Amino acid sequence: MAVFTQVSLDEAARLFDALGLGTLTELRGIEGGIENTNYFATAEQDGQAHQWVLTLFERLTYAQLPFYLHLMKHLAEHGIPVPDPQAKPAGMPVGAQEDDLLHTLAGKPAAVVNRLRGKSELAPGPAHCAAVGAMLARAHLAARDFPLHQPNLRGLPWWNETVPVVLPHLNPEQAALIRAELAFQNHTAASSAYAALPRGAVHADLFRDNVMFEGTREQPVLSGFFDFYFAGVDTWLFDLAVTLNDWAVDLPSGRADPARTLALLEAYEGVRRLTDAERRLLPAMARAGALRFWISRLWDFHLPREAALLTPHDPTHFERVLRARVQEPLLAP
Repeated sequence: MAVFTQVSLDEAARLFDALGLGTLTELRGIEGGIENTNYFATAEQDGQAHQWVLTLFERLTYAQLPFYLHLMKHLAEHGIPVPDPQAKPAGMPVGAQEDDLLHTLAGKPAAVVNRLRGKSELAPGPAHCAAVGAMLARAHLAARDFPLHQPNLRGLPWWNETVPVVLPHLNPEQAALIRAELAFQNHTAASSAYAALPRGAVHADLFRDNVMFEGTREQPVLSGFFDFYFAGVDTWLFDLAVTLNDWAVDLPSGRADPARTLALLEAYEGVRRLTDAERRLLPAMARAGALRFWISRLWDFHLPREAALLTPHDPTHFERVLRARVQEPLLAP
C-alpha cells in the first residue's frame, strides 16, 4: 500500500462528492505494502466524520477489478466483515471501462471502501489464530455462490513465468531449492488428488496486517479482513495454507508454532471440515504458499518500482518458511 500515484485533496474530493459521500476534509497516504496506491480519507456528512479508504490500482486492470470489488460486496452482504465498495448513485454516468463499484481517478482505476474498525495484531496468540481460522472458513462457504470467475493471478502459471526472472539474483543453493520446489508443485498440480480439492473464490493474501481486531488480547474480536486484491479462484486449501504460513509460524525461524497452528486449523474445521484430499495435500500446499511468497518477494525486492513510500519485504523470510515446510511437513490434526 505504497503511494505510486499522487492525488490532491481537490481531485479526490470531486470523486467523493460524485459518490454522495460528503465533503472530503483529509487525505493521507498509507505506507506499507507494494501493489496499489492507498489513502485514508475523512469525509464530513450530516455533521459527522466518516472514515474511508481510497485505492488507486497500479497493476490491476479495469477488466480484472470487478472480480475483486464484487467479491467484497458479495461477502459483505453475506455477513463477512470486509470492506464494502461504494457504488455510484443511480443516474451517475458510468465510464466505458467502469462499473457501479469501479471508478476512475488520476487516470487510474479506483475504488472507495469503508475503513474497518480495530487494529492489526502483528504478534498473534492462539485466540487470534482461532478467530482467523473460523472467519476464513465462513468466507469460503459464503463465496460458494459467487458468480464471477477469475484465476489466481499469482498462481502456478505466474510462478513458472517468474522463477526464471529471479534466478539470476539467487546463489546456487537458493537456485537449487527454488527449481526443485517449482518442479514439485508442477507435479502436485497435475495429480488427481489436487484435482479433487474443493475450490472457489479465495483471499490468497490473508496475512497479519490484513486483519483487524477489537477486544482484548485474551478475548479478541475479529472486526475485518481487507486487501482482497490478490483474490482469485483457487483451492480453499491453498488459501488456508497461505494463512497458516503467516499467522502460525515463528518469524525468526520460519517453523510452525504448534499452539497457533492447532488453534487455527481446529477453528477452521469447526466451521468447515477438511476433505480427505485436503488432509493429504496440506503439506504440499503449505510448501506452495511459501514458494508463492518467496517468488513474489524476490521479484519485488530485486525488480522494484518507484514509489513515494515503499519498503520491500525481506524475501529470505519465506525462503526460511519453505525450508521449514520441506523439513517438517505440516500435518492436519
